[in-house]
Amino acid sequence: MATARSFPDSFSWGAATAAFQIEGSTRADGRTDSIWDTFCRRPGAVVGGDTGEPACDHYRRMADDVALMADLGLDTYRFSVAWPRVRPDAGGVNAAGIDFYSRLVDTLLEHDIAPWVTLYHWDLPQTLEDAGGWTNRDTAYRFAEYTATVFEALGDRVPTWTTLNEPWCSALLGYAAGVHAPGSTDPRAAVAAVHHLLLAHGLGIDVLRAGGADTVGITLNLWPYETAHPHDPAEVELARLMDGLQNRIFLDPILTGEYPTDVRAHLGPFGIDDHILDGDLALISAPIDVLGVNYYTTSQIEGRPPSIEDADWETISWAIGIDAVRNVSRGLLRTAMGWEVDPDGFSALLRRIHEEYPPIPLVITENGSAWDDVLDADGHVDDPDRVAYLQSHLGAVLDAIADGVDVRGYLAWSLLDNFEWGLGYSKRFGIVYVDYDTQTRTRKSSAEVFAAISAANALPAPGAA
Repeated sequence: MATARSFPDSFSWGAATAAFQIEGSTRADGRTDSIWDTFCRRPGAVVGGDTGEPACDHYRRMADDVALMADLGLDTYRFSVAWPRVRPDAGGVNAAGIDFYSRLVDTLLEHDIAPWVTLYHWDLPQTLEDAGGWTNRDTAYRFAEYTATVFEALGDRVPTWTTLNEPWCSALLGYAAGVHAPGSTDPRAAVAAVHHLLLAHGLGIDVLRAGGADTVGITLNLWPYETAHPHDPAEVELARLMDGLQNRIFLDPILTGEYPTDVRAHLGPFGIDDHILDGDLALISAPIDVLGVNYYTTSQIEGRPPSIEDADWETISWAIGIDAVRNVSRGLLRTAMGWEVDPDGFSALLRRIHEEYPPIPLVITENGSAWDDVLDADGHVDDPDRVAYLQSHLGAVLDAIADGVDVRGYLAWSLLDNFEWGLGYSKRFGIVYVDYDTQTRTRKSSAEVFAAISAANALPAPGAA
C-alpha cells in the first residue's frame, strides 16, 4: 500500500509574487515609470492592451493579502521590491516607497511568515533605460546603489535576499526577442545585457555581504532541452547550444567563475568579450548561499531550415545565432501557456545541478501552471489540473531529495492571479483567484490542497483523500 511521502523537517513552504504583477498604484506616493510601464503603452505590446494598473491592487490591500497567506499556513513569502518605487527615476530615496516594504516586512513577521526579498524582478527605472539600460555597464553599479538602499531599510528583518529574478528573460526576451520590456530586437544588446546583469548580481552580493545579510542568492529560470532524435549529431549539437544559451550561460559564471567555452565562442561575434573586464568573473562568482530554481517545463526540440509554408517552425534569432528550432510534442498534457506538464524533467534538472556543479542548497522559487480557471455559481474555483500539477511536481522534488539533492523549500507560483507580462491578464497562475473588477480573492481548490500538504509537510499517498 502506498504511503505519504514526507519532506525534510526544515523544509520551507511558501509562495512568490512580483511587484509589477500585483501592486498596481503605479503613480502613487512618488513611484515613477519602469520599463514595463513604458512597454505597456506601446500599441500591441501586451495582450488586450493591459497594463500594470490596477493589477491586484496589492499596494493598498497588502495587509489583507498577508492575512490570506497566514490562513494558508505559508511560512515564507518571496516578493520583489519595485526599484522605481524606492528610488524613483533611479534618483534619491523615496521614503514613502521604502515605508511600504517596511510595513510589508513587519506585517509578515507578525504572522510568522519569513520575508524573502527579490531585488530585481524586471522593473528597471525607465530613466536608466533611456541611458542604455542593461546594455550600459553603469546600470550594474546603479543596481548596487539601489541594493544598499533596500538593505539598509530592511536588512535587520529580512533573512533571505535574491539579487535577480530570471536574468535570461531580462536579457534575451527584453533586448533580442522584443516581447518583454524594453522591447528591443538587437542580439548584440542582449549579449551586453547578459553580462551586465551578471555583473549587477555580483556587485549586489558584495553589498549584501558587506551589510551582513544572512542568506544571499539568485533565481534562474532553468529550461531543459531534449532532442527528438538523440542519434542525430546535428540535433544533439542544437540542444547543447540551446541549453548553453538558456541555462549554462548563467549557471557557469555564477557557480564556476567562467562562461562555458562553447557559449563564449558562439557569442564572440556578438561582442561578449568586449564586456568582460578584469575582475568581473570573480565578482560574479562570489559564493552564494542558495540558488533559486524556477521550473515550468522541459522542451523536446528538433531543427531544420525554416520554410514559409511550415507554420509550426519558428525562427528564433533572439536566441542569438540559431536559425530555427521546433518544439516537438510528446503527447503530454499542456497548460494554458502551451507548456507540456513534465515533472520527470523537473527531477532530472535538479539532479543535474547536483551532479554537475559545486554543492549549493536549492530552493524552488517558482513552480506552477496556468489554466482556464472559472469562478462557478457557488463562488468556488475548482482547478484539478493545477492540483495534479502541484502534486506531481512536489513528487519530483521528493524524488530529487531521495537522490541526494539538497532542496530546502518550495515556493508556489503564484499566490495570486496577476498581470502575466506580455500576456496581460489573460493567463491565471494563482492558487488564489482574483476578480479584477472587484479585487475579490477566492481560494482555489489548489490553495486548499497546497495548504494541507504544507501543514503535513508531506505529500499524500496517491488516491488518499
